[in-house]
Amino acid sequence: MKRTRLSDVERLDWLRLARTKGVGPVTFKALIERFKTASAAIDALPRLAKRGGRSKPLRPASRDDATREMERLHALSARLLCACELEFPELLAAVDPPPPVISVKGPLDPDARPVCAMVGARNASAVGLRFAGDLARALGEQGIVIASGLARGIDGAAHAASLETGSIAVTAGGLASIYPPEHHQLHAAIGEQGLLVSENPPDYTPQARDFPRRNRLISGLSLGVIVIEAAERSGSLITARYALEQGREVMAAPGSPLDPRARGANRLLREGAALIETADDVIAVLEQTRRPSVEAPAGSHFEDEPLDPAQIDSEAEAVRERVADLLSPSPVSRDDLVRSTGAPARSVIAALVELELAGRAIVNADGSVCAAYPDESV
Repeated sequence: MKRTRLSDVERLDWLRLARTKGVGPVTFKALIERFKTASAAIDALPRLAKRGGRSKPLRPASRDDATREMERLHALSARLLCACELEFPELLAAVDPPPPVISVKGPLDPDARPVCAMVGARNASAVGLRFAGDLARALGEQGIVIASGLARGIDGAAHAASLETGSIAVTAGGLASIYPPEHHQLHAAIGEQGLLVSENPPDYTPQARDFPRRNRLISGLSLGVIVIEAAERSGSLITARYALEQGREVMAAPGSPLDPRARGANRLLREGAALIETADDVIAVLEQTRRPSVEAPAGSHFEDEPLDPAQIDSEAEAVRERVADLLSPSPVSRDDLVRSTGAPARSVIAALVELELAGRAIVNADGSVCAAYPDESV
């Protein structure tokens, strides 16, 4: 996605497009690549949704709602950043696709110093909490900013220990929605000294599906991810998986084989994660890490392809129902859909945009796709 400057009107249109139901990060990126501006994409949404099979007109997020969100952010002393803007964090902009918009509060510049994520068990042991705090403090003293998810346990210990040296908290809810409630003071302190980050509206209350999306941002903001005390099925392992997909380093602290909280981290080590015991171990890994480039190829399907709009519509029309028939409740990659249909990738992407806007498909941020079944509002 090309980096540029947006006017206030253009920024409002980006927010409107991002807040429209059925427009996830993948579809947002495809729309911008195809229509070039958020305003043109918004104008096209009702037509695309109808083509995809939507029975009721799709109403994009209103300008009034977007304006109210911007005013609410201003009241919180927060600001909105769009993925194409120069102020958007560079590492997060390099993620494919990046979140279309994020809200941030705090003075810390995530591009000024290296950022390393630290995640782990909510029900962490006393040893794990002490290790996380000591490691975060030592890394901060050597110029490393710590990113985490403001959860109980390891996250909280990492944030508390890095407040003075640099702490980034990515929240699953909006910036004004504090979760867990006992982290009220920590939340406020990070907003004053570090950086709070969210991709949701300010007063949004998080649901279960929002935590994996938050984890994707944690790894996306960071050069590497440290896992401390993670069970076999935990959000920390989701963060590690995202880190691998994004080309970031994965590190883990070894734990006792008798402690279930260590099994996930120990498995990461068996699979090739870097073993870390000290801050020097982490720094040695980060120093060898290649910083992702915002300008790296990101699988554009429309950019620099001046196709006639009617041709794109025709290609999508030809493949749309074949794509819909291939979808099931189990996620499948877009590459698999391209192979199964034998159609050009741009045709499949265009068809998926229409299907998601119609409420017939869910395109996840990692690019996987599954079937969705419209409710009465569609």
